[in-house]
Amino acid sequence: MSYFRNINPDNASRREFLKRSAALSIAATATPWALTLAAMGEAAAATSAGYKALVCVFLYGGNDYANTLIPYDLTSYNLQQTFRSNLAISNASLTPLVLNPVTPLPNAQQYALAPGLDTLLPIFNAGKMSVLLNVGTLIEPTTKAQYIAKSVPLPPKLFSHIDQQSFWQSSQPQGAASGWGGRMGDLLVSGNGNATFTCISVSGNAVLLSGKTVQQYQLSTSGSIPVTGLTGTTPKLFGSSACSTVLQNLMTAPSSQLFENEYARVNNRSITANSEVTSALATVSLTTVFPTGNTLADQLKIVAKMIASSSTLGATRQVFFVSISGFDTHDSLLAVHPGLMTTVGSALSAFYQATVDLGVANQVTTFTASDFGRTLVSNNDGSDHGWGSHHFVMGGSVVGQSFFGTPPVLANGGPDDVGQGRLLPTISVDQYAATLAKWFGVSATDMPTVLPNIGNYSVTDLSFLV
Repeated sequence: MSYFRNINPDNASRREFLKRSAALSIAATATPWALTLAAMGEAAAATSAGYKALVCVFLYGGNDYANTLIPYDLTSYNLQQTFRSNLAISNASLTPLVLNPVTPLPNAQQYALAPGLDTLLPIFNAGKMSVLLNVGTLIEPTTKAQYIAKSVPLPPKLFSHIDQQSFWQSSQPQGAASGWGGRMGDLLVSGNGNATFTCISVSGNAVLLSGKTVQQYQLSTSGSIPVTGLTGTTPKLFGSSACSTVLQNLMTAPSSQLFENEYARVNNRSITANSEVTSALATVSLTTVFPTGNTLADQLKIVAKMIASSSTLGATRQVFFVSISGFDTHDSLLAVHPGLMTTVGSALSAFYQATVDLGVANQVTTFTASDFGRTLVSNNDGSDHGWGSHHFVMGGSVVGQSFFGTPPVLANGGPDDVGQGRLLPTISVDQYAATLAKWFGVSATDMPTVLPNIGNYSVTDLSFLV
């Protein structure tokens, strides 16, 4: 059986974004019981049996694909170095990190992991991790000729950090009100006993997790973020329990005024959620050892604890978001990027081991994302903003030890790039996300609700998950 996929989707007519029922929006502020009733029609075609979690690891700044997944076969290695000899990683240091997929790549091509990602090699070899080649933001399948002629719609403001971050996470430019993770949550929230814990960020606000009805819940690496000074927290307001009670009553009292009542509702939600999360996490003790001094590992550790608490919190479907910044390597790439790779590799490997130790490896899929890739051609000691990039997907349900997609031609201005080695994506973020969404339980009927442009692709399931 061949696991290598050559994704070359045909053009197809765009499908309109399907509007969702207002009933779920009303029920989003109600009790879990009311929410379930209102969501029945909305989630009729979605499946939420059993627990599943998606974990997005976002690499802010635009990760340098060419020094993350490095061509290893001699022909490809030598060719890449003609464009970035000053950024080269020695071929000898890559030898222990060569990826040997179940189905070899064509033309004897080989890739190796960056040295800092060495902890991911055993996961790949165990069949629990795969590589997606040349993924990026698109609106519809696009050829280089179409790009040059501007004959097809393109993502707005290509090569712009904030706009491509937004388009990656939402299929919409900066200012998007919802992301595809949140829209998945909208469809599947009825299976959760508490809607609050459907979409969870440990990295501040992320449009990926914003739904039309589901609201993202934010954690710190220490857990829930309490409203200080209230009843049940320390310290008390002015050192007085009575003052704390008065403050809490003021913050949560219902009102006939719309805005005041919404303010009270949000406060009630926050206070209740803090109590529930704090109590649930107090019972969790992970056996997995996470690396210290690693901000990404700290985030993934609390995600692991939340997953361990999912039954206590009444969650059957959860989308998590974690991130790490520093990937905008216009200069000093060799000084900065290897450390970032070590941080990412050790954090991801510890998190995967945690899912194994918790017995949920098959129920958790972790995937990487980034603003964009970078240029193959160096700009002295760094690389500039690009487009397509390579990404990893990891978990017990991954069709592992495989490459999905087509290895790009290494060239400046070649058939797969639009200048300086900026890869023209051959796998869209929509296809990447649709494959994750299908595994998560989103039906084909509901897929355009999650991904408005998915109807433009003839191939919507890249088959990297079972």
